[in-house]
Amino acid sequence: MQYRNLGRSGVKVSTLCLGGMTFGEADSTSMMHGASSSQAEAFAVLDHAVAGGINFIDVADVYGQDGLAERVLGDWLVKTQKRDDLVLATKFRFRMGPGLNQTGASRYRIMRTVEDSLRRMKTDRIDLYQIHAQDLEVPEDELLRALDDLVRAGKVLYIGCSNYAAYRLVESLYTSEQQRLERFVSLQAQYSLTVRDLEREHVPACLRHGLGILPWSPLAGGFLSGKYRKDQAPPAGSRYDTERWKKSLDRFDNPRNWQILAALDETAAETSQSVAAVALAWLSQKPAVTSVIFGARTVAQLDDNLKAADLTLSPAQMTRLDAASAFEVGYPYEFRGRLTGGRW
Repeated sequence: MQYRNLGRSGVKVSTLCLGGMTFGEADSTSMMHGASSSQAEAFAVLDHAVAGGINFIDVADVYGQDGLAERVLGDWLVKTQKRDDLVLATKFRFRMGPGLNQTGASRYRIMRTVEDSLRRMKTDRIDLYQIHAQDLEVPEDELLRALDDLVRAGKVLYIGCSNYAAYRLVESLYTSEQQRLERFVSLQAQYSLTVRDLEREHVPACLRHGLGILPWSPLAGGFLSGKYRKDQAPPAGSRYDTERWKKSLDRFDNPRNWQILAALDETAAETSQSVAAVALAWLSQKPAVTSVIFGARTVAQLDDNLKAADLTLSPAQMTRLDAASAFEVGYPYEFRGRLTGGRW
């Protein structure tokens, strides 16, 4: 396992981060119903992840019903006494119950969500506290002031954002600088061979301002795991074999995505690694990426993904995957590229 600084902060995290969206058996009200694991399975995955060198775990208050993922993680921390060996990240923003102020990122709400997450995870501090998505109804300085107060109180050590528009991210960093408030050290966002939109604005912004990118869904919801093939039914027992998820596979059925899988197959054969490990390694080697967040329902899935930590792709292999996953950057990026010889 390799370790990198989280953005421009001093804390070091593993280049692979275990995502906890699958922790605990989610009921039918959860988006993870039918794709989650029992507490015993989650404990086994956590044990193996830490044994494999992972020191970075990411959850959110909204994962599972009533903070299920945080509660499972808290129980495991008490059982193993591993709290001081790990960097724990969680998120807030989305609705956690009925009522006007049970959603959003107001100061009023943040002061409650942090206490709820601390209680569920059975810890005295959150190492990385992230807003799960921007809240256009809350001024950014109100959000940052609340988070700054939590850092000063020692309840939060670092702050980050997730699913932010690039303009909002830069506005937030400017506000932090002007008002001398804590600034985001990381951006958690969707990023994979199938979804590279982040490269238009977010990657340059993060490189310029020193934020570490934490990609989520690096295997495109399992599509890049190597299980799924063109014109073939999903394997029995896989996520997309369930009624809840079957139609979701249709969105990947296009020439570009099958081209990506073909390039992954070729690279996997060259490296004697799995398709999933190659997809994770490609992302880990992209500019500004600090740690790639992946989920695992079983120890077998975890062990397969952990192989990416020790896999370094050659420049030729990176170029092959970049070319296979090339996407239309649109205006004004294509226009600028014509003027600068390909640079956006």
